[in-house]
Amino acid sequence: MQELGEQVGLSTSACHRRVKLLEERKLISGYHAHLDPDILGFGMLFYVEVSLTDQSEATLVEFEDAVRSAPEILEASLVAGASDYLLRLVCEDADHFERLHRTRLSRLPHVARIQSNLAIRVVKPMTGLPV
Repeated sequence: MQELGEQVGLSTSACHRRVKLLEERKLISGYHAHLDPDILGFGMLFYVEVSLTDQSEATLVEFEDAVRSAPEILEASLVAGASDYLLRLVCEDADHFERLHRTRLSRLPHVARIQSNLAIRVVKPMTGLPV
């Protein structure tokens, strides 16, 4: 808190109070460590577009529950556009992606189409919201 207080021009105790208030108001919902995927052996990042057979509530719920259980899928968003979902996932290498595609992605419920895109380089990683 001392370092944060110095950066924003507050005493440590005033900074602590403000952070607690932001947590109580749910503006701060958690704290996370940013792990280096390359050091951990996840050298490949994929963005996968998924189209479902239909968009009924039951289909969406079943698909989303299955996605949540896959640890390699880091993020999943219901999107507007040509696809229904955009998934972000990490893999060790091409063989790992092929296994993941065969054993997880293609077996997700109600999948009609999968379009995979390999990220060649992350130009601007997510660092936080623009506030």
